[in-house]
Amino acid sequence: MTALQHRPDGPARPPSRIPFPVVDEVARHCLQDAEPETVHIEVQLPGRLDPARLRKAFGEALRRHPRSLMREAPRPWYRARYEWELTAEPDVEVTRFPPPGPDARGHARQRALDCAPPLSAAPPIRLEAVPEGAGTMLILTVNHAALDGPACLRVVATAAELYGGRDNSPAAPPVRTPDAERESVAVPSNWTPPARVAPGSPGPSPSPGNGVIVTELPLPHRPGGSPYTVNDQLMVTTALLIAHWNRDHGARPRPIRITMPVDDRPRDAGMPIGNGTRLVEVPFAPEELDATDMAGLLRRTAVRTRFLKSLPRPQLGHGAALLTAPWAPVAVRAALTRGLRRAVAPWTSTTLLSNIGRIPYPLDFGEEAGRADAVWFSAPARMPRGLTFTTASTAGRLHLSVRWSRSLLGPADGAQLRDLFEHYLHSTEVTAP
Repeated sequence: MTALQHRPDGPARPPSRIPFPVVDEVARHCLQDAEPETVHIEVQLPGRLDPARLRKAFGEALRRHPRSLMREAPRPWYRARYEWELTAEPDVEVTRFPPPGPDARGHARQRALDCAPPLSAAPPIRLEAVPEGAGTMLILTVNHAALDGPACLRVVATAAELYGGRDNSPAAPPVRTPDAERESVAVPSNWTPPARVAPGSPGPSPSPGNGVIVTELPLPHRPGGSPYTVNDQLMVTTALLIAHWNRDHGARPRPIRITMPVDDRPRDAGMPIGNGTRLVEVPFAPEELDATDMAGLLRRTAVRTRFLKSLPRPQLGHGAALLTAPWAPVAVRAALTRGLRRAVAPWTSTTLLSNIGRIPYPLDFGEEAGRADAVWFSAPARMPRGLTFTTASTAGRLHLSVRWSRSLLGPADGAQLRDLFEHYLHSTEVTAP
């Protein structure tokens, strides 16, 4: 990732071309039309937005975060790197205003899953402002080969400040109290291939792409002084619901491994824009997933996740860093990466849980449009995982997106998984001993 250099009068322009970082390159190698690698974001506002003002504010926000204004540079086949070409202005109109109508929000959401903004035109972001009742739903689509959700939300926060004229600085992150005692860390082995999500009922002729369902839940209660966090509760919830789902669908017990993105970037105006998370894999042995000892499971999960997050590790691991070293033309390494991805598919984690956490920005668009009262994200759900869970919180509410590959699951399966998530999240609300 290339961080922006800041001056008193604003961010300095980065170089006109920069090589793809590791995450971008691996994603670019593996792009496919059948299951686009998109991040989808929904921002719910209580009021309406003026189209001309929004278009101007979002365009200026992109210019204030120059790393978002980029396109893939043309290259000969023998070039050793993909490169981003940074532009001064957008190549295409980014902001769209679909007409109101029955399920306009649902149609815009499906476009976010079915069609990624092309990398050939800057920026690889699309924003749709969908009128809904008295309010507006902002639906953003991000090509994940270029940016992640938190980076795009930083751009939205800048746009909100420019549109509404109100301070949208991030709130201070929560202070974590150090543990008085450190427990021993027991981490199940990652050498055994983990469980796959058992197939549901995608239909006789499943269409390509992803489906998604979003919902709002209360934040789970946590006794004061608990040694675990809400993120640990979400991790346990995900492991228990996958074990339940697989058991109901006749799959034999296997270890469950959950990929958890970790983001250490600052959230202020100097936040590096791009793909800035590193991936941590949290394993659960089948015998651990005993909901009768919920307090013990939560405590072990907290110790395990803290330990795994503290380990120094490249964003996608050492293997990805080697694959993206420029030792051969990029076309050769792309073919090798796709082949290795297929070969290691049995060892790919069971699912992904991306907890964005508390939204740090007010996302206040001024008096008429108001402040965001809900924000949803969803992460790509390509096979072999085929299922991802993404959470964020605002105003004491948890906003959950369940996203699945339509070759694995159908809409009824998504609804059942949402209900299981709610059930097991409630079960983590143990009382203090």
